[in-house]
Amino acid sequence: MSFRFPLSLLFIFAISLKAQVASPGEPTSSSDSQTVKLEAYVVTDSLDVSRDSIVPSLGATSYDIGKMQLDSESLGGNGTFNEILLRVPSVAQDSYGQVHLRGEHANLQYRINDVLLPEGISGFGQELDIPFMKSAAILTGSLPAQYGYRTAGVVDIHTQNTEKGFEGTLGAFIGSHNTVRVSTTAGGNNGKLSGFTTVSTETNNLGIESPTPSKEAIHDKTNQIKIFTNLTYLIDSLSRISLMLSNSTSTFQIPNSPGLSQNFILNGVKNFNSSFLNENQSEFNDYAILSYQKTSGDFAFQVSAFTRYSLTHYVPDFSGDLIFNGVASNVHQDLISNGLEFEGKWDISTNHTVRFGNILTTNNANTKTNTAVFSADSEGNQLGTIPFWIQDSHHRLGWLVGLYLQDEWKLPSNITVNFGLRSDDSKEQISEYQLSPRLNIVWQITPNTNMHLGFSHYFTPPPIELVDTPSLNKFTNTTNTSLVSKNSVVQSEKSNYFDYGFTQTLTSTLSLNFDSYFKKATNLLDQGQFGQAVVFAAYNYKYGEIYGAEISLNYTTKKTSAYINTAVGRAYGKFISSGQFEFDKDILDYASTHSVALDHEQKLTLSSGLSYHFTSDMIYLDLLYGSGLRSGFANTLHQSPYYPVNLGYQHTSNLKFKRKLTTRLDIVNCFDQIYALHDVSGIGVFAPQYGARRGVFVSTSLSF
Repeated sequence: MSFRFPLSLLFIFAISLKAQVASPGEPTSSSDSQTVKLEAYVVTDSLDVSRDSIVPSLGATSYDIGKMQLDSESLGGNGTFNEILLRVPSVAQDSYGQVHLRGEHANLQYRINDVLLPEGISGFGQELDIPFMKSAAILTGSLPAQYGYRTAGVVDIHTQNTEKGFEGTLGAFIGSHNTVRVSTTAGGNNGKLSGFTTVSTETNNLGIESPTPSKEAIHDKTNQIKIFTNLTYLIDSLSRISLMLSNSTSTFQIPNSPGLSQNFILNGVKNFNSSFLNENQSEFNDYAILSYQKTSGDFAFQVSAFTRYSLTHYVPDFSGDLIFNGVASNVHQDLISNGLEFEGKWDISTNHTVRFGNILTTNNANTKTNTAVFSADSEGNQLGTIPFWIQDSHHRLGWLVGLYLQDEWKLPSNITVNFGLRSDDSKEQISEYQLSPRLNIVWQITPNTNMHLGFSHYFTPPPIELVDTPSLNKFTNTTNTSLVSKNSVVQSEKSNYFDYGFTQTLTSTLSLNFDSYFKKATNLLDQGQFGQAVVFAAYNYKYGEIYGAEISLNYTTKKTSAYINTAVGRAYGKFISSGQFEFDKDILDYASTHSVALDHEQKLTLSSGLSYHFTSDMIYLDLLYGSGLRSGFANTLHQSPYYPVNLGYQHTSNLKFKRKLTTRLDIVNCFDQIYALHDVSGIGVFAPQYGARRGVFVSTSLSF
């Protein structure tokens, strides 16, 4: 499905104009401290407070990011949302816009205004645009019972809102890699109705990580359009209705590696320069979320209905892909998700709160491929030079039902205990069920010392759109045949998760956070890219272990802010138990008797930043360090460490009519470090990817 966003834009614009005439808006101001650390966001609106209390963190490890920190990091509001996540402890950078939290492949759930965002097809297009965000919280560790399915972490985003008349921004962003971005935001209110809209368009020549270390990638242009609208109607002081609409449309050229050797012979084509390959991928995402929130005495709830359409389409270079890979596949994937979510709480007393809820999600996934191949012998060696076509299609319909109940008690000696029980039922390729207990204990030992301890039993079904079920027999005796014909069903991951940590306020300006975790899993889920199309396939390790620890140190004064996050972690799987046809036999044999480091594991991750704020100016410096993702046969090696440094300067000028003009300079990877995220080796890695070389960017934004 798709939405007619021009109508919603006209609607909000009309509201804004009327609000501007009736009551000229004041410019946005903030009393938040200027800080680069992970800072708490204080909600002032009573309905926001009530909504947040329905689904609090309750003992999970929480890293909260306010508006000031969003502005004080590399590229600010013109960066990608994953750039923000990379400043959270234990987050490792990967290719195609992926990040990995605490040694897990993706496994993140996203919530907007405390409503679960239904999943889309994984790709490298990032549909979340920073300008519509007011704050974000990243929850990880031992999650309470209200959080199910994707359990490595919860990215909880709160959107901008407009409380005073009309306000907005116009922005432009240009720089290296032929980057041009134009964006606008507009918000207004009229009585009980308020709204906020963001629109951005961007084009650049580094849409995907380059497969070579060169300064500029070959054939790597991207065009992206993102639109987000949030409308809220205040029924009374205790209830409201909100509607969120979002659209993201992106096209990507797949970057080329020059000098590739021709591995197959195509009739009529003598030579093919790999620099001239023309592979492309497009991604499209729509979603709508309608919510009703109500507070009545000691009882509060929110009920939401949501729908989402997601599409990925990969178009190969038929001649080139056949010559270099022996196969050229046109891949079309789409996913329609619909659901209903209810969450509520009952304050039985000042020390006792019960929370409960349920979620129902239906998923309709379709995959269509049209594949050109050559005839081959039983070992996959090419026999003919004239390709032929094989069509394959799969339709998967599934649904998930989750119910939870949890009981929070505030005990003497400043101890809070939260016990929960969650029931999950998954009907996808197979039917699976689990009853999952959760327990979190938080102890406020002193006013400056807080300790938490948690246990969670997790149930994580595979993303239905990533379960690859091709008709293997169709490709027998072709250059796309698999020497391993086994393809066991991908199963849900089941795990036990333990988390311990503490926070310590050392001085009025310095704080310390420590957290450690251990996860023991059966049917550990992982993902890999096994073909030319930038789409992923899920598979299981029969056994898995993930463990690690992280430390955060934050320093804040009136003008200076600094932070450093350090994390160590290990992630292992043993015995590949599904999707075996994707792997070589020697990998399967090795993994059946050895613990294999997961391809996205990074032993040491570090992020740090420093910013200084003048009256109208801000300068920042930040650093990301990674010891390197895995590589080599069965992930037995790892990439070299990397440590790009970023810096920037921002100046704000006050104009007439209470308008502000902000100009900004960002330098990314100042020392032009060359580093690889992946080479062509490793499990589930199809092509090398290098980090971006030095980039210089200039932006300007007018707020009114």
